[in-house]
Amino acid sequence: MEPMKTKRIPLLLASLLTAALPALAQYKVVGPDGKVTYTDRPPITTDAKITPMRAGVAPVAEAALPLELRQPASRFPVTLYTMTGACEPCDAARNLLRQRGIPFAERQVIGAEDNEALERLSGGRDVPTLTIGSQTLRGLAPEVWRSYLDAAGYPRDSRLPSNYQYAAPAPITERRVVGAPAAPAAESDVSTPAPQPVPRPGTGPVIKF
Repeated sequence: MEPMKTKRIPLLLASLLTAALPALAQYKVVGPDGKVTYTDRPPITTDAKITPMRAGVAPVAEAALPLELRQPASRFPVTLYTMTGACEPCDAARNLLRQRGIPFAERQVIGAEDNEALERLSGGRDVPTLTIGSQTLRGLAPEVWRSYLDAAGYPRDSRLPSNYQYAAPAPITERRVVGAPAAPAAESDVSTPAPQPVPRPGTGPVIKF
């Protein structure tokens, strides 16, 4: 039995070292196939999206997600569109997603540009609005939202790690620094997937890529 224990020790150390790598990573790399990796050296590649990371910040949002969350989150990412200030439906929508343990990004309507971007995105200016992949759901409808989350493969009970932290809400449109040259309109516009109709009762939701 002693040789067996000796073999297990290197495997255990290798697992611990692998788990610690993300905390030391300085670059997040998303490959053409959507696979996310982290590295402490600048990658030499032209067909991948490379994002520098702040020193000391571990990529908890993706690296630490369990498999049952990683798979739907990569295929059907969730974004919640809200507004600043008092908005009870926005609060209820946020709580619904957090209680279920859905990893989501929150984008807020702060100014006129955000309102216009939301209309281009969803076909209206309703808040809250939820996107699951390319599916757009305008207005809070808890049962409909849950049905689409079920269809996308998200667990019904929270599987988020205890140390998971949601990112702070960000404006829908990028804010330009005063005095900086304006970016071309084609780069700053928000993509506008066509709004998807809510399914008829009995047909069930269909999540699209």
